Amino acid sequence: MSEVTENAKERMQKSVDSLKLDLSKIRTGRAHAGILDHLSVDYYGSQTLLTQLANVTVADATTINIQPYEKTMIQTIEKAIRESDMGLNPATSGELIRIPMPALTEERRRDLIKVVKSDGENSKISIRNIRRDSNEALKKMSKEKEIGEDDERGMQEIVQKITDDFIVEVDRLIDAKEKDLLVI
Repeated sequence: MSEVTENAKERMQKSVDSLKLDLSKIRTGRAHAGILDHLSVDYYGSQTLLTQLANVTVADATTINIQPYEKTMIQTIEKAIRESDMGLNPATSGELIRIPMPALTEERRRDLIKVVKSDGENSKISIRNIRRDSNEALKKMSKEKEIGEDDERGMQEIVQKITDDFIVEVDRLIDAKEKDLLVI
């Protein structure tokens, strides 16, 4: 029985972790190095994460600096950043790539909030599907007389409590990102 709840917790945590990753990719007006974590660059024919090819640092609240480990990669990294869907415009000065973070318009902020809410709702749906799967597993165990009906009901209540906790976590993440996007 505890196997069912542990499996549910593990899968729900993966949904929350996925949401955190998705939210970290959504750009606010402030610079943070994590915004480029998912960016892949063509490194001699293979796609490699930018963080493996360069040192990414935050210079100030609105600028990200990228110091490639190989000078020959400057143009390739710059091209990958320009072609990404983030709307960033890097500028090279010597061996350093600077990325100024453009200010977000009010309309763009509202659009990003819609995306955040949509991602959050998708995570909640995923968590509820995991709850459903767990409850079905408990019903199957009860039907096969592996556990009693009282045990099944008790375990379903535990699964519901776990679900509620993860839904609250998702709501907290969404609210924090929304506030972050509204700060000018």
